[in-house]
Amino acid sequence: MPEVKTRDFPAASAVSILDPQIRMALQRAGTGFDGGRRECIEEVTPQVWEEWREQARQTKLHTLDHLDYYLEMLEERVSANGGQVHFAADAAEANAIVADLVRTRGVRIATKSKSMVSEELNLNHMLESIGVDVYETDLGEYIIQLAEETPFHLVAPALHKSKEEVSRLFTEKLGVPPMDDINALAAAAREALRQRFLEADLGISGANFLVAETGTLVIITNEGNGRLCTSAPRIHVGITGMEKVIPSVQDLAVFLRLLPRSATGQRITSYVSMVSGPRKHDDEDGPEEFHLIVVDNGRSRMLADPDLREALMCIRCGACLNICPVYQKVGGHAYGWVYPGPIGSIVSPMLVGLDQASDLPQASSLCGACREACPIRIDIPRMLLHLRHKLAEEPDAGGRAKGTMPRPIANGFAKVMANPGLLSATRKFARAAQAMLLGSPISPLARGGRGIRKAGLPLLSKWTHSRDLPEIAPRSFGEIWKQELSNPDGER
Repeated sequence: MPEVKTRDFPAASAVSILDPQIRMALQRAGTGFDGGRRECIEEVTPQVWEEWREQARQTKLHTLDHLDYYLEMLEERVSANGGQVHFAADAAEANAIVADLVRTRGVRIATKSKSMVSEELNLNHMLESIGVDVYETDLGEYIIQLAEETPFHLVAPALHKSKEEVSRLFTEKLGVPPMDDINALAAAAREALRQRFLEADLGISGANFLVAETGTLVIITNEGNGRLCTSAPRIHVGITGMEKVIPSVQDLAVFLRLLPRSATGQRITSYVSMVSGPRKHDDEDGPEEFHLIVVDNGRSRMLADPDLREALMCIRCGACLNICPVYQKVGGHAYGWVYPGPIGSIVSPMLVGLDQASDLPQASSLCGACREACPIRIDIPRMLLHLRHKLAEEPDAGGRAKGTMPRPIANGFAKVMANPGLLSATRKFARAAQAMLLGSPISPLARGGRGIRKAGLPLLSKWTHSRDLPEIAPRSFGEIWKQELSNPDGER
């Protein structure tokens, strides 16, 4: 797997939130993608949209309940079509399958269509290590490959790059003159990649869906690179997670309505490509071999967990990213692995380990916007709360549940809250200490936008590092009630 940097989320997000280019790019994407999604919903009417969402959700629920059956059907149909299915338990096994195909077929050049699972497997690095020249051909993926970065967004991998940054990158890596026209930049990438399509021995793609009844791999794109990768090379390898299978072509129809509208605000993407095997004897083009690698890599654990299996219903549209107030501030790289945003805060901990990504379930306001935007109605907030609960209940090295306060502090807090006189005295003491500290020029406390920030005091600093701590009010509600709101009889 690629380097996991999920532990760095607090530090990385603190840096990202101050980057003006990232803030501007996220604002454009949020208003553009999500605005287009909302327009599409109004166009088909909210009632029809909700019917599509429910139909898709029920299809996914049914498929996950019978996933073994549909995976067996998929294998049978692909084999009957002349292709071969490989099941990979983890990233190492998936990469080994590809490496064996490369060595036995004499592959030297590979072109890739967009594939998040290949990012998950760190496939490019493996291929380069055995002497294969690998070229990403989706424009956004090509840009981040040249920049030696990871995708920033599920749908728009180079979302964070300005045209000026891309121009400098192309000048450095491709030797083209500086240019500030986006169409010219796209043409430069097209010119650089055109010959690679013709030279490639191996074409690699992901899959948006796998249709079990026909053994069909479906990819939807807005660039012609997907079809060139799947048809021009003599070998086509599709790599995808096992959750991408759906029962039938009839089921596919509703997903083709939901995914483009949710992702980019389009009625349908420019290309919908369906691959059901290698070239037949009377076909004009197509690969000589078709291999489908179905990857587990931790998905079985999610499937077996009744509280988290719902995350496997995700169709990677990115709608939850575009609406999430946290992602819209920090962007994709802060999350430290392949899958960012609200859905990534569930998927990443389950695939790389909750201990490695314990900060991600906390990266949510729990506002529920992601659930409302999701075309499959995935209840992301519920699963984030479940992961938070697991983190809080998991014992640390001392046997105490992580996320809970030490017992003496908890007992002391309980005594204060249960004794009105003690609570009043504590409040007065805290109010006096606060006034003294806030009035001192060397105080570790500082007033922020809505309270106290950057407190360097025990028990406060961790909270105030990223949140405002409300100042203690001059008077409690009880005091205000007694002094101003009640009459001598205790009534208003």
